[in-house]
Amino acid sequence: MLETKNINKTFGKKVILNDISLKCDIGDIIGIFGRNGSGKSSLLKIIHGTLKADSISIKINSQIVKPKEIIPSKHIAYLPQETFLPKNLKVRNIISLFFPNGNNQDRIFYSKGVSYFENKKIGTLSLGQLRYLEILLIGNLDHPYMMFDEPFSMIEPIYKDVIKEFLVDLKRKKGLIITDHYYNDVLEITDRKFIIKNGKKLPVKDETDLAKYEYLKRN
Repeated sequence: MLETKNINKTFGKKVILNDISLKCDIGDIIGIFGRNGSGKSSLLKIIHGTLKADSISIKINSQIVKPKEIIPSKHIAYLPQETFLPKNLKVRNIISLFFPNGNNQDRIFYSKGVSYFENKKIGTLSLGQLRYLEILLIGNLDHPYMMFDEPFSMIEPIYKDVIKEFLVDLKRKKGLIITDHYYNDVLEITDRKFIIKNGKKLPVKDETDLAKYEYLKRN
């Protein structure tokens, strides 16, 4: 169980996160909604230990973990919004760099569709191919908990389906946290979800709740 409590974050006088808590267990896919600037990405970065919170409490399997220990402990992997792969390298070389040997490398090479672009350079991939590759790289790490910031944004529908299939399969052995503006994709695969509005965490069940919280326009 990954458990976070008392997450507070302000930028200047603006309260971004106000006493946010969440729990994620193996087998969970948790979805986070919120408008631009609401604090979704900040929340993930804080949990990952790459953004300093005003306050936070993190426990993994009931053991307190300090934010600075998150990355070296390899409990939580994180996929940022921004691409992080060097554009001049070929896909097959990137895979080998991430996983020099072992089954993880083979799992990526033999994943659906990878053979179509494994000899291309990163800079020539479509948005869908690039995001799919990044998700495969992060998803095949040994970390038990994983956070994906906008895995579906601006990519071709064919890759959305492949990514959703991969994430649903991944939750059999991982706990996942996802945030994305493509709300239908998030609603489709998540077990629990919430929205961040005015710094607060509010429960979400379906599109009706998203409309109630003014994330979507009411019909």
